[in-house]
Amino acid sequence: MLGAVTDTPPPYAPEKCRGLAATRYGLTTGHNGAMATAYSAISSYSRVELMHLLQEHPALTISDLTKATGLHPNTVREHLQRLIEGGYVVPEAERRTTRGRPRILYSAVSGPDAPHSPIAQQRAREAAERGDLMRRVMPWTESELPEDALHQLDALIEDLQDAGFDPDVDAEALTVDLTPCEHAQSQAEHRDVLCAVHIALMQGVLSEAGGPLGVEGMLPSCDPRQCHIQLTLQAPTLPTAVPTPA
Repeated sequence: MLGAVTDTPPPYAPEKCRGLAATRYGLTTGHNGAMATAYSAISSYSRVELMHLLQEHPALTISDLTKATGLHPNTVREHLQRLIEGGYVVPEAERRTTRGRPRILYSAVSGPDAPHSPIAQQRAREAAERGDLMRRVMPWTESELPEDALHQLDALIEDLQDAGFDPDVDAEALTVDLTPCEHAQSQAEHRDVLCAVHIALMQGVLSEAGGPLGVEGMLPSCDPRQCHIQLTLQAPTLPTAVPTPA
């Protein structure tokens, strides 16, 4: 057993450290390498901080975010635009019942109940197409997972690569190894926030791709540079039986 998963960084637990299976889901080497982190929508801690606020409190305005972070409104706008373009944030006009210009409310794409991002959904579809092509060319990368779950992994892998990670996915154990986590090393003092935001982002990607996979949490680690995420496969919902009329 690898120990219970958690939504926040667990305390270091050397006695619980275990080796993960080395089986790779497919070609998971970051296609942009180390340079991807510099251009990622979440490479800036200010954007991570904004994401954390929007994940905790949906439907915030630029004024709300400015007051919470102390950033200049123009800086907040620029960060939000990067997050929108990445498919992580969705803007929506406020519904008003009185006269006046509606405010723009911003929410994070972070789970089944969160707003949906057309950008994230388009990226997921494109990732699925590339994943299907890879599996046709390299049939040994096939998995027993259902097709929609495979497409979720396609979207997740590409999103993590774009964020500067080199994900190693075990499709049997449903684990994602993001070791070494460059974010945890460069922003060690903000590790709790970073991990919480990244986990919610992963859940958002899986939700936008659509399928049975979800994020269960982070596995305990003995090293802050290690990051192992446990996924979960939801059983399909059976249709409710319609009672036969007497």
